[in-house]
Amino acid sequence: MHNGRVQEIGQGLSNGLYEDAVDLAGDYLLPGFVECHIHACRGNDAMQGETAVRAMSRELFRLGVAAFLPTTMSAAPEDTRAGVAGIRRVMEQPEHHGALVLGTHMEAPFMAPERCGAQVKEHFCLPDMDVFMALCDEHPETVRVMTVAPELPGGEAFIRRAVQLGVQISVGHTNATAEEVHLAADWGATRVTHTFNAQTGLHHREPGVPGASLVDDRLYTEMICDGIHLHPDVVRLIVRAKGAARTVVITDAMEAAGMPEGQYALGGQTVYVKDGAARLTDGTLAGSVLTMRKAFENLLLWGIPAEDAVLMCTATPADSVGEKLAGRITAGAPAPLTRWSRDWRWKGILA
Repeated sequence: MHNGRVQEIGQGLSNGLYEDAVDLAGDYLLPGFVECHIHACRGNDAMQGETAVRAMSRELFRLGVAAFLPTTMSAAPEDTRAGVAGIRRVMEQPEHHGALVLGTHMEAPFMAPERCGAQVKEHFCLPDMDVFMALCDEHPETVRVMTVAPELPGGEAFIRRAVQLGVQISVGHTNATAEEVHLAADWGATRVTHTFNAQTGLHHREPGVPGASLVDDRLYTEMICDGIHLHPDVVRLIVRAKGAARTVVITDAMEAAGMPEGQYALGGQTVYVKDGAARLTDGTLAGSVLTMRKAFENLLLWGIPAEDAVLMCTATPADSVGEKLAGRITAGAPAPLTRWSRDWRWKGILA
């Protein structure tokens, strides 16, 4: 490792000038986690701008995350523009000893009001390329993923154009039927945002978003593995249906991640964190307080094979956003790597 990157891999390598040899003594060495959907952690929210995103980058690095997508939420246009601009500045000048910012996951405003979840639906609007370009200050390359309800008027035209610009479209916060999800994949959508949450449900005659996502091989499925958003049996169902190469573990974390229980905020709304769950005053789940390390440990606890759990927390999230270095141990991959005992106890990072 040097300058935050893996330099070489192989046998019989000599130490570089600034490198120490580490004997793993039989421990596992894994790639750093890749987090595609995270709003905030330890009191810092991506919507707060550059300083907060840099703090997130440093903190996530210490938690074993090599790369992430700071995620926006519904807000006034000027607030979204400011948030995306701050993310772009960290992309252009990465934080030293920080998790690499791969781009923005823009989770609003093109979503269905009926499926707002913890998002502020008053800021939702119909899919429109001019609105999108204004929100990203004519820098679409800053946006790696965008969550869209494809059934909204203008959905097809927007998705097709966004895909041409290199944006990965994720179906979410949506009333879409299974048929409309398959159509969205025809138009170029490649992902489903926090599967089963804030979308139509799975019914044996109306399979909805989850049913379509589980059988459409073109789609990656996000899942929040905190044991609250999804029952462990549902996690096992997703993994069995999609396989580890198409299942993306996310945290959807808000600012209380890594903090004591109590009162916090999300998008200007009061959030109460108790018993590991973050909820609005009306009881609606408001993101999570999950970390990728804990998500990985949960997968192992729920009986997911270690090889699959590793893939779903590292290379598969990277693949789902077109990233070819992060999530792997290969020359050029970003630090950190994570170290685990043979019985899967966390032993820290190697950077």
